[in-house]
Amino acid sequence: MAELLTIGAFARRAELTPKALRLYDELGLLRPAQVDPASGYRYYEPAQLEQARLVSRLRLLGMPLARITAVCVLPPAAAAAAVTAYWAQVEHDTESRRRLALFLADHLNGKDPANMTTASFTLRSAAASDTGLVRETNQDTAYAGPGLLAVADGFGPDGARASVLAVDALKALTDRPAADVRTALAESVAAVNLRMAELGASGSTLTALLWTGSELTLVHVGDSRAYLLRAGELFRITTDHSLVRTLIDEGRLTEDEAAAHPQRALLTRALDGREGSDADLSLRESRAGDRYLLCSDGLSAVLPDPDIRAALVAADDPDVAVRDLVTLARRAGGPDNVACAVADVE
Repeated sequence: MAELLTIGAFARRAELTPKALRLYDELGLLRPAQVDPASGYRYYEPAQLEQARLVSRLRLLGMPLARITAVCVLPPAAAAAAVTAYWAQVEHDTESRRRLALFLADHLNGKDPANMTTASFTLRSAAASDTGLVRETNQDTAYAGPGLLAVADGFGPDGARASVLAVDALKALTDRPAADVRTALAESVAAVNLRMAELGASGSTLTALLWTGSELTLVHVGDSRAYLLRAGELFRITTDHSLVRTLIDEGRLTEDEAAAHPQRALLTRALDGREGSDADLSLRESRAGDRYLLCSDGLSAVLPDPDIRAALVAADDPDVAVRDLVTLARRAGGPDNVACAVADVE
């Protein structure tokens, strides 16, 4: 058996720091081979260097610790696919930020940002909402219309009205010029958040896509989600504003643990009349062949991403997709209201 390495020697050879190794030990990502019972000093086997270097390089990619933990337990081929999918998402997000930076630069220089759009697409879309098998009322709202896809998940005594208010606030923005959409969206979301204060202890999530030419603007607050199916690959393009998502990103909770966490429904941000409920706004680029899904947690909480992807790939059109997804959620027990909206870019 090879001689064990001290934490200092192992850190140098693994291109990590002792502090990082202690953190990875606490998270269960990279356990030492031996710990001195008296001093607590950690020792590692040379054979652990390969995994340690993999962790180091994935961190250089910017991959969150929780995702690295999942990648490290996969077989090599599956791990490679996971890294490829992660980087594709990074490139997609980077391109979206690049275009937003150009948009802002043109705007500040007095140019017409609308000239950035050179192509126009048509959309086929559909939406569906279902009470589920447990709840007595439906507080979810789903909408699919010209240039707008939206889902809202209401909560509280007047949650149904709250979700309708959230979606209705965006319907009047579909005819706005591209240069005005981002500002108008931010103002509309802020205004509807103020109106939520009139509903007492009620509020809503909101996830929506607003198209202007070949570009779209994503608005998101809460734990409803947006997914993109592109070239057969499914990407989640929103981040849940929830307590468990924060704990996962910090590496303090795994995805499996989050699914059973007693506070999994606790939101860190929503449209509920309080300050600090700003929505995330991002500019994205549409491509012909893209399929977008927006859904409430009544769908995402009971269907894993591979099942969502399979349903979206199999459906011939958005109408079939939303019906199939609602059916799958009900087959999974339907513990919550379900809302989903699907759009195809043509």
